Amino acid sequence: MNAPKAKKIEKILEIHGDRRTDNYFWMNERENPEVTKYLEEENAYCDFMMKDTENFQQELFDEMKSRYKEDDQSLPYFFNKYWYIVRFEIGKEYPVFSRKFETLENEEEILLDVNILAEGQKFFEVGSVAVSMDNKLMTFSSDNMGRRIYTIQFKNLETGEILQDQIANTTGKAVWANDNRHIFYIRKDKNLRGFQVYMHELGTDSSQDILVFHEEDDTFDVNVFKSKSLEYIFISSSSTVSDEQRFIPADNVLAEWKIVQPRTKDLEYSVEHFEDEFYIITNADKATNFKIVKTKVSKPGIENWKDVIPHQKEVLLEGFEIFKNYLVLEERREGLLQIKIIDNKNNTSHYLPFSDPTYTAYIGLNLEFDTEKLRYGYTSLTKPSSTFEYDMKQKTTKLLKQQEVLGGKFFAENYISERIWAKARDGKKVPISLVYHKDTRKSAETPLLLYGYGSYGHTVDASFSNVRLSILDRGFIYAIAHIRGGEYLGREWYEDGKLLHKKNTFFDFIDAAKFLVDENYTSPKHLYAMGGSAGGLLVGAVVNYEPNLFNGIVAQVPFVDVVTTMLDEEIPLTTGEFDEWGNPKKKKYYDYMKSYSPYDNVEAKDYPNMLITTGLHDSQVQYWEPAKWTAKLRELKTDSNILLFKTDMSSGHGGASGRFESLKEDALEYAFLMKLEKII
Repeated sequence: MNAPKAKKIEKILEIHGDRRTDNYFWMNERENPEVTKYLEEENAYCDFMMKDTENFQQELFDEMKSRYKEDDQSLPYFFNKYWYIVRFEIGKEYPVFSRKFETLENEEEILLDVNILAEGQKFFEVGSVAVSMDNKLMTFSSDNMGRRIYTIQFKNLETGEILQDQIANTTGKAVWANDNRHIFYIRKDKNLRGFQVYMHELGTDSSQDILVFHEEDDTFDVNVFKSKSLEYIFISSSSTVSDEQRFIPADNVLAEWKIVQPRTKDLEYSVEHFEDEFYIITNADKATNFKIVKTKVSKPGIENWKDVIPHQKEVLLEGFEIFKNYLVLEERREGLLQIKIIDNKNNTSHYLPFSDPTYTAYIGLNLEFDTEKLRYGYTSLTKPSSTFEYDMKQKTTKLLKQQEVLGGKFFAENYISERIWAKARDGKKVPISLVYHKDTRKSAETPLLLYGYGSYGHTVDASFSNVRLSILDRGFIYAIAHIRGGEYLGREWYEDGKLLHKKNTFFDFIDAAKFLVDENYTSPKHLYAMGGSAGGLLVGAVVNYEPNLFNGIVAQVPFVDVVTTMLDEEIPLTTGEFDEWGNPKKKKYYDYMKSYSPYDNVEAKDYPNMLITTGLHDSQVQYWEPAKWTAKLRELKTDSNILLFKTDMSSGHGGASGRFESLKEDALEYAFLMKLEKII
């Protein structure tokens, strides 16, 4: 079977006196049968080329699935008289939401069985579930397309009846007022931006809902939430570099909304409430790595902010949790997250001890104020995800739940993790987290999969993966490059990998890969790169710069047509991302973007083996970006290496909706890598 050959229709794109020819521009016509035909041809070709791995893919899928506890459940959490649990049943793909009154010994009340709702659907996802303060009513939201456009519905928990109220085109989130009659929710605009907050009264038609807030700046998204104290409802309006928060008492839906601090460019802040004060984490006063301030609820403006936790140049403050007698901080120091406990009564502090060379720790779900118990999470590349309860007074730790790895073949002591530092071309040190089986030797013949992201300040921490064991047990080393564009080494690490510094992200990844080769962990013949979304942009750019450095890449839902997408304000998310990538309507950003955009820089040269994936209904990265990229690569590349493009015709950005269905995507990716390694 020959590889598909997409037709070419010349399209000239001109701006700033520069002309780009895009022969595959036509692929953005979602309803065009020619587009569907091309995607299906690519799918058929992918299936044909991977046919010799079908049995192996099934083996991998069965192996991955067997490690999961099918009848697993979440750790119960207590809120407003009830214990809440999310659980799974054997043989079923979707969760069951339930609760028990006051004690875990009481009878279970099923709130929502998603398996019933998902019957007959190719894709189904529940966005969120929210229970009213009197515990009698519940909202739930669902999406059956994968576009992250949710419909909110209501359920009477006393009768089990699904009420007539329906609200379409929302973000899925609903916040109950304390009167048990009103909810606040967010509508999306045509570009899928959350831009309006509405108030809905139970029993009324959604066409009568009251518009509470309209965000007119299309670089801002809105969110709505309730304070931990349950006393206030907040609307936050946020861009990449600015925030604005307004609030009302949760007891009075008709109150006038007050602004905490009006938006100011480059001022970021978020708010939590305690007694008569707001606690605010912010970058005000050049606090690059953030600080915590407090102010009276009655005087929330910046002129009244008083430092509680001052800014530290070497420590990124990522989050905090307020208790009656304690303040708990999430600090990132030299890349590693630490949890600091501050005792407000005696003004002492201490850190929780963590021992792995690379790991993830985070504050868990803590809904109670008046308690000495802190829930926190911990995981590493060798240790499954665990939730602990820490007594902040007695300084004792109790394990509440650890992710089970079934099958009897996983023993943490059989795996080794490391953290090493690669030197980037500009002298910066780039951290790399690695994990491998103790029997795997570092050598030029050892396969290594290098993962990266490097955008939006998002940090890819070292965490455990059930799925990953399938490549570790077959001799792969797995590595994460903590490159600029993320916040692993603080806010400056992010700032140095965005806008006109974006290429640092790509060069860090390349230099990390070369370091791994130089240190004899692997060689270019056995080195692979993987990234998704903005991480797909990363691997796409990297193979243009250094096509011979990798034997293969996996690009998941990749953002690769950067210039065209960022010029089109009709595409979801574009306008909100100008502070991340730059606005190409300004020439300096256009020129810089064009110089690294993967699609624009495809050339007639050899490329590594490639597997590219997408979802037809992806709301974050439109399917046509990887489709066009694939077509252009097919046209220009001069090698005989494998190029595969797989479109999930029923899913969006997050892949398949079922609990285990997504494992089939993992199985395909791993089979591709191991086919190249001749491990099958």
